[in-house]
Amino acid sequence: MGQRLSGGRSCLDVPCRFLPQPPTPPPLVRRKLALLFAMLCVWLYMFLYSCARSCAAAPGLLLLGSGSRAAQAAPALVTAPNVTSPRLPFRAPPATALAADKDKTPGAESQEDQSPEVPDSPSPISSFFSGFGSKQLPQAIIIGVKKGGTRALLEFLRVHPDVRAVGAEPHFFDRSYHKGLAWYRDLMPRTLEGQITMEKTPSYFVTREAPARISAMSKDTKLIVVVRDPVTRAISDYTQTLSKRPDIPTFESLTFRNRSAGLIDTSWSAIQIGLYAKHLEPWLRHFPLGQMLFVSGERLVSDPAGELGRVQDFLGLKRIITDKHFYFNQTKGFPCLKKAEGSSKPHCLGKTKGRAHPAIAREVLRRLREFYRPFNLKFYQMTGRDFGWD
Repeated sequence: MGQRLSGGRSCLDVPCRFLPQPPTPPPLVRRKLALLFAMLCVWLYMFLYSCARSCAAAPGLLLLGSGSRAAQAAPALVTAPNVTSPRLPFRAPPATALAADKDKTPGAESQEDQSPEVPDSPSPISSFFSGFGSKQLPQAIIIGVKKGGTRALLEFLRVHPDVRAVGAEPHFFDRSYHKGLAWYRDLMPRTLEGQITMEKTPSYFVTREAPARISAMSKDTKLIVVVRDPVTRAISDYTQTLSKRPDIPTFESLTFRNRSAGLIDTSWSAIQIGLYAKHLEPWLRHFPLGQMLFVSGERLVSDPAGELGRVQDFLGLKRIITDKHFYFNQTKGFPCLKKAEGSSKPHCLGKTKGRAHPAIAREVLRRLREFYRPFNLKFYQMTGRDFGWD
């Protein structure tokens, strides 16, 4: 360092050109590298965006842990006015413990009656993608009916990439209205632009305050009602209760107020829910008929793709769910989804669906069909569709 070079210059004074320098890439190479990096960023963005939408449609990822979210929801920021609940028609004062049980609001279920196949926590992948989009109030609601096929319809719809839905039943418009719309919105999954937010709570259809409450949220809400032969529906309702309480009286003894006179006990919720024409009247005072879609529970089993086509059209969705998505499960007796998007296994509803019904005497079935016939005919007239139950 201290040595002198010829001419009296120090080695520190040597120009940089005499020292070794790293090679400089040609300008063309630098431009190509910058272009490649920009293309990589664009591709990564598009990949994540498409995955967020496709993963949202996979039944295995769509469940989103809604049950735990509902249980751990934040306090309401906006409260709704308290509304006094009027008595439903055909209600009789209970005289015994059994009568009190029969006098429960039609369609009201305990927490254990809610679908058990909904997971309590989201998968890591769905947790990652749930950070995209924003939470919206539902634009479409499946409002009924209990034991009509609402769970099957919701699970089938979740195959569609433009449908996002809550897994557990929120019961906002019948049980939790006092918690406010902010609480309700927080239960909803995040959606991207162009996607529809949905929920299903079958007891809304038989809750007299629900039509006005949903209309107050949005008059443009689309409503879907899954209906089924009321006699078969009542037996299915009884079968579900029987699986939880094996000591309950027989179906026949609960059906009749006076067996010898053939008087049907309309205070029993299993019977009252099937009076579809009575329950539809308050809905038509708040929503036009064209804003409601009535889905056949029977056709949802015999022709799921056909009914899903009607539902997709009603929701303004492209017909993506077709015959190729279904296969018939002989053991359960209803259609299941083939390998769902994002899953390597077929997707069927849980063991609580498709229970074997108890044998019911033909005379009981005959009297029930006679009882429901005028209500069914009026329902056909109101909806403009003959469901063929008679």
